[in-house]
Amino acid sequence: MRFNLIGLVLLLLSQTVWSAAKIENWQTPQGSRVYYVRTAGLPMVDVRVVFDAGSARDEAKFGVAALTSALLDSGAGDLSADDIAQRFESVGANYSAGVNEDMAWLAIRTLTEKALFDKALATFETVLSKPAFNQADFEREKARTLAGLKHREESPGELAGIAFNKALYGDHPYAHPETGVVETVAGFSADDLKSFYQKYYVAANAMVVIVGDVSREQAEQTANQLLSKLPVGSKPAEIPVVTMPSKASKQHIEFPSTQTHVLVGLPGTYRKDPDYFALYVGNHILGGGSMVSRLFEEVREKRGLAYGAYSVFAPLYRQGPFMMSLQTRNDQTEQALDVLLKTFNEFLDTGPSDKELTAAKQNITGGFAMRFDTNSKLTDYVAMIGFYQQPLDYLDTFQSNVEAVSIEQIKDAFKRRVKPELLQTVTVGAGK
Repeated sequence: MRFNLIGLVLLLLSQTVWSAAKIENWQTPQGSRVYYVRTAGLPMVDVRVVFDAGSARDEAKFGVAALTSALLDSGAGDLSADDIAQRFESVGANYSAGVNEDMAWLAIRTLTEKALFDKALATFETVLSKPAFNQADFEREKARTLAGLKHREESPGELAGIAFNKALYGDHPYAHPETGVVETVAGFSADDLKSFYQKYYVAANAMVVIVGDVSREQAEQTANQLLSKLPVGSKPAEIPVVTMPSKASKQHIEFPSTQTHVLVGLPGTYRKDPDYFALYVGNHILGGGSMVSRLFEEVREKRGLAYGAYSVFAPLYRQGPFMMSLQTRNDQTEQALDVLLKTFNEFLDTGPSDKELTAAKQNITGGFAMRFDTNSKLTDYVAMIGFYQQPLDYLDTFQSNVEAVSIEQIKDAFKRRVKPELLQTVTVGAGK
């Protein structure tokens, strides 16, 4: 019955569109930042706790952040993994956790009826503040992770991504895959996870996001309850600055596949980058706009060299990757790569046309409201705004920031920030 109820709520919520979100912000007594949005009328709430504890904090133990996150709900306090799952299930709540390069998070989505909410929150608090890291649970999760890492070696796309990040970032903390590598994960002990948790899962390093049908007072009580049992601790040192590659490079990895994966790029933009909107809008025209982009037109539509071709900026706390990518038949690799680079260089030289810029702005702003038309999507945005300390009116001003971008700004930003002489190229496939 409760699953039917929460399903109905989600269906209703998916039909709701926010023209803007009023984000409120404060700090808990322990110094943790809280970001809260009231979405009244639907009896549910998303609660997410975010830590500066992503894979960039792994140091030499590649994968420890991800494995720590994965083990949190495997046992906590007096509760086993089955107990935790049953308690969430009994009130129709959903638990999730994850990591990326910059952050680790754990979250619940639950109904706001007091009895259901209280039980879900109490369980969530236990998972957050009292993870057991039992040896048996650790060994099981470690084995599962190692199996996944070994399976990854059979995927040319995964191998291409790993080699690409290494080419871009060298020895920087962004260089290694989030889930680690076999060599490091195989050497982990449960104590490694406990140490990581104790260092980074502390109140001074925590942020809470609350989006849903709860009052400000309830939101304050929720945040305080969740963090009250965490030690205050301290914030970690800032992630090191990214060093740009000193020259272009080209790396090929032989793999027995009929298709070759092609990745080209370099470190790109970061969340507080003053060039962000110029690069974002320009990239939409170059390769981010899917079937209406230049790369798609030149590589797929005109020449049929790949099913698709795209480009992306992935902003992080430091410069995340700028990547142009395609997948093509082995015997067409050089031709497809030549077309990709020629299209990119022409874009650098001429920039977009007036028609392309107008169409890109309409495409970006026209669908913007749908990007946060559910609690879950809005929570994602609020977490990004809070973690990277973007302006609280980010969602309100996004469209005007896009509209303000000019052709000259795009040309200037791309020429300064995406230099052809520094591009790193990785290909993975057979028959080179």
